Amino acid sequence: MPIATPEVYNEMLDRAKAGKFAYPAINVTSSQTLNAALRGFAEAESDGIVQISTGGAEFLGGQYSKDMVTGAVALAEYAHILAEKYPVNIALHTDHCPKDKLDGYVRPLIAVSEERVKAGRNPLFQSHMWDGSAETLADNLAIAQELLERTRAANIILEVEITPTGGEEDGVSHEINDSLYTTVEDAIRTAEALGLGEKGRYLLAASFGNVHGVYKPGNVVLRPELLKELNEGVAAKFGKASPFDFVFHGGSGSTEQEILTALDNGVVKMNIDTDTQYAFTRPVAAHMFQNYDGVLKVDGEVGNKKAYDPRTWGKLAEASMAARVVEATQNLRSAGNKIK
Repeated sequence: MPIATPEVYNEMLDRAKAGKFAYPAINVTSSQTLNAALRGFAEAESDGIVQISTGGAEFLGGQYSKDMVTGAVALAEYAHILAEKYPVNIALHTDHCPKDKLDGYVRPLIAVSEERVKAGRNPLFQSHMWDGSAETLADNLAIAQELLERTRAANIILEVEITPTGGEEDGVSHEINDSLYTTVEDAIRTAEALGLGEKGRYLLAASFGNVHGVYKPGNVVLRPELLKELNEGVAAKFGKASPFDFVFHGGSGSTEQEILTALDNGVVKMNIDTDTQYAFTRPVAAHMFQNYDGVLKVDGEVGNKKAYDPRTWGKLAEASMAARVVEATQNLRSAGNKIK
């Protein structure tokens, strides 16, 4: 199947919300990790989301120029070709983009899609994220309004983060404290500014104690039941039941029950990065240790070309990351739920 059209992406999100499951959103940084993500979704018979962060896009742009837009566009175009060979629907998304990188990342990428839509084509990316969590809520929502108007016109969905997620992600960091919990007042102000669909569809990354990066269960206090309170608070004021499509950030180390509670309360997308990074790297490390005298030319020897050929250890990395994607689809109940 090709990359999801705007209509198919909307159907994906609607089905997830109605069925109380979510799509893993897998961060990719190369054609190799993209292949692993697509393979995992296909093996799980799950539609899914592939996303590129600002740091990932810079890496994709090459270390000579480090051009984020070039890197993101190049992989997205590659994905449009590659995804046709996989029997699942894949949406392309850009991950966290703070204010100081909007002009160098999200706004130019929206412009690319605007030109494509003017020419009668579908947008290059199906959704973009604006991370205004470091700004005041008023400034955050003002920028979100501007972006939402543009994404709506280009048949793109916007993701907004209205309050901080703890930890660090591509240079944006927040302390782990009580500010990591979105309030009903925050949610109401968001609905007042962005509407509830009539101004354009958006995904909401609300905070319920989430932390980016690596942590063990119990080190962070997640309150996924808070999402129900946010939905009910906004529903009471605006008269629209279950108004938000929520995104789960910083989920590494979450318990199974925490994930299930989040799904039951409206999460339709969960970001997966830390765990898939480790899954990709772990077999590479094992290969290097186990084939030390083959990947290195030790004591004047010539090494073993088959051992240091990137395809040898790259296949192991792809298989391991794909398996972790399958596990994510099972945890989020999207496995076996692809659109027929």
